[in-house]
Amino acid sequence: MTTPTPRGPASSSISTETLRQMIRRELPELTAIRHDLHTHPELGFEEQRTSRIIQRELAALGIPFKSSVGGPEPSTGTGVIGVIPASPATSTEAIGLRADIDALPITEETGKPYASRTPGTMHACGHDGHTTILLGTARVLSKLHDRPRTVRLVFQPAEEGGAGGEKMCRDGAIDGPIDGAGPAGTQPISRIFGLHGWPQLPVGAISTKPGPLLASTDDFEATIEGVQAHGAFPHLGTDTILAMSQAIVSLQQIVSRNVSPFEPVVVTTGQARAGVANNVLPRTAVFSGTVRTLTPESRERCRERLIEIIDATARAHGCRATVRWTEGYPATINDAALTSRVLDTARAAFGAPRVSVAPSPSMGGEDFSYYGQHVPACFFLLGLCPPGLDPLGVPQLHQSTFDFNDEALEAGIEMMVRLALEG
Repeated sequence: MTTPTPRGPASSSISTETLRQMIRRELPELTAIRHDLHTHPELGFEEQRTSRIIQRELAALGIPFKSSVGGPEPSTGTGVIGVIPASPATSTEAIGLRADIDALPITEETGKPYASRTPGTMHACGHDGHTTILLGTARVLSKLHDRPRTVRLVFQPAEEGGAGGEKMCRDGAIDGPIDGAGPAGTQPISRIFGLHGWPQLPVGAISTKPGPLLASTDDFEATIEGVQAHGAFPHLGTDTILAMSQAIVSLQQIVSRNVSPFEPVVVTTGQARAGVANNVLPRTAVFSGTVRTLTPESRERCRERLIEIIDATARAHGCRATVRWTEGYPATINDAALTSRVLDTARAAFGAPRVSVAPSPSMGGEDFSYYGQHVPACFFLLGLCPPGLDPLGVPQLHQSTFDFNDEALEAGIEMMVRLALEG
């Protein structure tokens, strides 16, 4: 593979209208790619076809890339890292742009002609749109004469629970060499940007905020063990269901009494199971859930209190408890200076009415957070809601009727291109 041959207008003098014309010329093919990806979704670490499409597109543009990254083990995986060198090549500055590529284990119910053909799997979180936006960004950047900095294109697998972002960092997304890219292939990035389609914003709108934008995503499972007994003789056993029920209720005091009322925290129990008969006190009861926090301090405090409450409640009921805590993604924390740059770039491109500072974080999680542990990072939201519709009434992320809005592709590509040139 070779370094891209510059062609077309110079970025330093490119007008907004010229840039948008370049993007619009690519949109028909890009929309077809997005629909194809949507039709053939693949779960985390299984995105073989998706990875081949990404590699095909980068190769056609003459963009050097590294594949077989982001897997469970080093030098494995479906991730792809492309490098578009600065032009002139004397620049030593590099930035990263990231897209996630995996789908979810959900059965699609959109009824679209390009709906998933893979039973039980669909792009319910818009990663097909994110991938297409980054491919569109690559197309536009590869056609510019003047690129002030090197750009790393990070196509990441396994965002949905596989911590693919962490593994991409391990495999060189930040600073690993990319063969065939010349000196640009050894330039580490100094900052990175990512986006997520957001159905609660008007199509093409941009929103983000400095500091925590998305929460950490820790999980727990608690097992309560006691003495089994006939339901008619409860005094001969210990009631694990009662102990479990009381523990679930008591966990709510973490939010109401153990953290500041001004600090967002979520403690949710999503599963509870016990018993095989209506007249037996079961020996074991199990429940599990998730804890979402925004700071390392509240994350550790919630972990400690959750274990203490479950253990003490079980003992108070004559039982014993075992708690398994599984650490998930860290909170996604936006660098303040980069966030200001993203908001200024969006306002200059689209006008202030289409740009907003998010009023509060979302308690959802994102493994884009791992990149921010290495370099300054900013994650922003791209509106998907069609005009005239209620943003809370349209299909939301992770629902079986969700589909990325093709009308948002243009704004997403323009933002990524502008960040590559100006960010």
